[in-house]
Amino acid sequence: MFLLALATSTEASKYQFQNLKETNMMFYMQDWETGANATATPVAGIPHKRWWILGFGTIFATDDKLTVAIERNSSEVGRAHGIYVNSALDGSDLHLLMSLVFTNKEYNGSTLEIQGADRFYQKYREVSVVSGTGIFRLARGFATLETVYLDIPNSNAIIRWNVTVFHY
Repeated sequence: MFLLALATSTEASKYQFQNLKETNMMFYMQDWETGANATATPVAGIPHKRWWILGFGTIFATDDKLTVAIERNSSEVGRAHGIYVNSALDGSDLHLLMSLVFTNKEYNGSTLEIQGADRFYQKYREVSVVSGTGIFRLARGFATLETVYLDIPNSNAIIRWNVTVFHY
């Protein structure tokens, strides 16, 4: 009985995956902790220690602009709402938990849910797309991140996102 149920489930899964759409997109996340119009701020950390991007245990709230080009004033495609926490004792890893909320015409109102380790000293790193809403309902996939601008003293960065997502 169990074997039959497993075989039926496997066949149903194969059929479902055949109906998935693949969407690829590229955009830039403007992550600014300082200056006019800052979009990320530390909200918690280890008492009596500096709360900053390289500080283990520092948690940031973010509302970063997602843009079509590297320039900070280029057209917005959405916002990255969520948190990231420095989760490595040596300060080299951020754990991301965020919703990419799209505001552009094509995907307006849809979201992608992101989770994963951002080892930001590496040139390229991957995080998971674990779900989505709207056009991206039940999405799964991955995003490759690349830092294209980094100002550690001021904790400002621009990250290029290349996203591949499978959805219905």
